[in-house]
Amino acid sequence: MIQVGISGAAGRMGKTLVQLINENEGLALAAGIEAAGNQALGQDIGELSGIGPRSIALTDDLDVLARVDVVIDFTVPDATLALAQRCAELGKAMVIGTTGLTPEQLDHLNSFAQRTPIFVSPNMSVGVNLSMHLIRLAAEALGDTVDVEVIEAHHRHKIDAPSGTALRIGEVLAEALHRDLATDAIYGREGITGARERNTIGFSTVRGGDIVGEHTVLFAGEGERLEITHRAHSRTNFAQGALRAAEFIVAQPAGWYDMSDLLGF
Repeated sequence: MIQVGISGAAGRMGKTLVQLINENEGLALAAGIEAAGNQALGQDIGELSGIGPRSIALTDDLDVLARVDVVIDFTVPDATLALAQRCAELGKAMVIGTTGLTPEQLDHLNSFAQRTPIFVSPNMSVGVNLSMHLIRLAAEALGDTVDVEVIEAHHRHKIDAPSGTALRIGEVLAEALHRDLATDAIYGREGITGARERNTIGFSTVRGGDIVGEHTVLFAGEGERLEITHRAHSRTNFAQGALRAAEFIVAQPAGWYDMSDLLGF
């Protein structure tokens, strides 16, 4: 039985993870972690998530990691880094779904991955990661004959833009098209922009309501266009992907892993 800790256990994704672990015969809930000052600290995470008491109090003490095999983290970058450092010290596996990480923060995570297995994905959905595989194939086939745009939409509470998934899609496109995302990305347009340059990769962001997550890549050519779209209707698919990642990562040696490793791409 794999002992799982949830970082961000009082959040929407954290509660979904707790509920699904309760239904999984191979996983056991071992700890729930939240930021200092969170109003839910001290509460039973089973009751907090609607599955009934589990005699596990929500805590901000990272020493609880000593009793887990793997911790799943959907929080904010600074909290993720602090958690990863402690996991590296204790040799605990980690699954990270946090978005908005800077290149410098990713470098820090990579250093921790030299000491413990860390699985990182801005989107844990199997469907999203399959769509990225298809996006790469399409980009390689179409090359510079089309204009490429990434359009994403999320709920009004999301704090980063573009989404981590959209940025990862941009990286996939840049790799397939032999472009540099640092110089070729266009994040929105306004005013007299002039004609579109072929080498650019455009990003458009929508925020509103309770949209769980939608990502579309538009390949626009002369006389035709191809669109590859993934729409999430609930958070369950992200949580299920994170649990698959947890089951995968506990069996791996120290290192950096992502969905391509899990899915065999």
